[in-house]
Amino acid sequence: MKIGLVAGESSGDQLGAALITAIRARIPDARFFGVVGPKMQALGCEVWAPADELAVMGITEILHHLPRLLRLRRSLVQRFEAERPDVFVGIDSPEFNLGLAARLKASGLRTVQYVSPQVWAWRQGRVRTIGRACDLVLCLLPFETDFYSRWGVRAVFVGHPLADQIPLDVDREGARRLLGLDPSALFVALLPGSRMGEVEKLGADFISAAQWLRTHRPEAHFIAPMASARVRATFERFMREKGETAIRLVDGQAQRVLAAANVVLTASGTATLETMLSKRPMVVAYRLGAVTAFMLRQLGLVKVPYFSQPNLLVGRRLVPEFFQEGVTGEALGAALLRELEDPAHLRELEQEFRRAHESLRLGGAERAAEAILECVAGG
Repeated sequence: MKIGLVAGESSGDQLGAALITAIRARIPDARFFGVVGPKMQALGCEVWAPADELAVMGITEILHHLPRLLRLRRSLVQRFEAERPDVFVGIDSPEFNLGLAARLKASGLRTVQYVSPQVWAWRQGRVRTIGRACDLVLCLLPFETDFYSRWGVRAVFVGHPLADQIPLDVDREGARRLLGLDPSALFVALLPGSRMGEVEKLGADFISAAQWLRTHRPEAHFIAPMASARVRATFERFMREKGETAIRLVDGQAQRVLAAANVVLTASGTATLETMLSKRPMVVAYRLGAVTAFMLRQLGLVKVPYFSQPNLLVGRRLVPEFFQEGVTGEALGAALLRELEDPAHLRELEQEFRRAHESLRLGGAERAAEAILECVAGG
């Protein structure tokens, strides 16, 4: 069996690696190839292009990269049509993958989108395009399949592989021991994002938030996992500009850092889910380019009141969110302080996060593999 894959950035690489492992358990000689990350490559997936080539966010921000992305997509169409995989699986990165899937489906290939775009949240009319491009959508969140069923698009809720990988009870002491951290100190984790666009837009304010919080809680220590060497270089530049020397940077190890933390400041995205699964209180920030944010607001494209995954899962504002001009060092720092000083809220978070974790802990990679293989078989 031949399976074509296009995974966007580090979160897609994690999902893709788990999927490869699950399919190989059923079909040991399966061959995988496409746009992949290092974890997928380590499992023997043939690399046509690295996953970080798709790490672009925002509507207007994509325009700068559009010629390169269109060249890459044309090249992939030609290569996939030549290889004729049994199925093409686009993992996240819907802006890129759905157009690719449409071309491949038109050429007679079966196509799957793994991770639903947030079509239920904004630009809902895209669901028609998804239905035309994909034979199957694999959903990570339980409420997504109801939306697709209303539009006649085949979708399956598979749960989230991260919910299987992260234990229900996270070992803070063990994580601190492995990171060489003081077991009794107050630690704040800073996760400014895995994409360069996120770090460029949020990094300086995350550092300012740490500096603000330090004036109110001098005993606080700060640790920031860096998703890549480029992300680290950018964050270090912001630290130099702000005269910050006390934030400890570590390469990777985001889940370990989350386990070690008392509270987390994070960019919106998969990191909010990882933080929730680690049962840690969090403050979430999201900033787009000014033109993109203006278009979203003025055109009324956003259909949900929240953007962080924990709030979407529980259906209410459980964790504080800050968007666009609301993202400032003082606002973020003050929100972190409130999280630290509200023990009743911390207990509520622990209970809600555990319930959400259990609802997503379904053997996600195995369920995704089964659904894809059924799709290949014509089921």
